[in-house]
Amino acid sequence: MSKAIGMVEYKTVSSGVTAADAMVKTAEVDIIEAQTVCPGKYIAVIGGELSAVKAAVETAKVNYGTHLINSFVLGNPHESIFPAIYGAAAVENVSALGILETYDASSIIVAADVAAKTAIVTLIELRIARGMCGKSYLMLTGEVAAVEAAIEKAKREIGADGMYLDSSVIAHPDEKIWRAVL
Repeated sequence: MSKAIGMVEYKTVSSGVTAADAMVKTAEVDIIEAQTVCPGKYIAVIGGELSAVKAAVETAKVNYGTHLINSFVLGNPHESIFPAIYGAAAVENVSALGILETYDASSIIVAADVAAKTAIVTLIELRIARGMCGKSYLMLTGEVAAVEAAIEKAKREIGADGMYLDSSVIAHPDEKIWRAVL
């Protein structure tokens, strides 16, 4: 068994809280984050052993699917995801800045995991639907070629579900922009 994270995203707060409750009652999982996000949606991120996370997310999807927007289960998530979610990533050298936006909250975590596992990049921030009218974005840095590869792979991964919105890679961003981003 391996460590995993899973997430459900709901259109309504009542469905989201009810689904989150069902998830923790279904399997031995921990709530990593559960909260209301813009525009009045509800997300629940859980963690635990892969089989438990799969069972919990499946319970939420099957029993509370009416208002479900999206969900995922990631086995062995990249360790840089959590510092980026909480804005605690340490960044030293900046060669390129990559930005990717999604229409939903769930897809951005999947995109971040794919990007971080594709190339040697540092996740800077994952903005999960807060103040974004339901959209989300990630920012990452690394060498130009690595950032381009990471963004391209993440774009292809989430584009298959129609959740990709936009992305860009800035080679050698100006220091003024860099200070504003951090």
